[in-house]
Amino acid sequence: MPAARFIVSGKVQGVFFRASAREQALALGLDGHARNLRDGSVEVLASGDAASLEKLERWLHTGPTNARVAKVTREATDDVPARGFRTD
Repeated sequence: MPAARFIVSGKVQGVFFRASAREQALALGLDGHARNLRDGSVEVLASGDAASLEKLERWLHTGPTNARVAKVTREATDDVPARGFRTD
């Protein structure tokens, strides 16, 4: 099953980005996690079908209402997250 690690930068902490990403991922049937990084960005690791990963990536470019996404980077990964989707 494909997996991807996204790093989302901009105004993405303190705006419910992780919780909103979790809602999106669960709605798309993806497993993974979203966590804040020390540099102010958010890491989203997700696995599932390729079409759902693409939809999540499109959403990450906008995020929740109060977010201001400056950049989203994506890299393929062999890391397979646990079932479900959590926020750290």
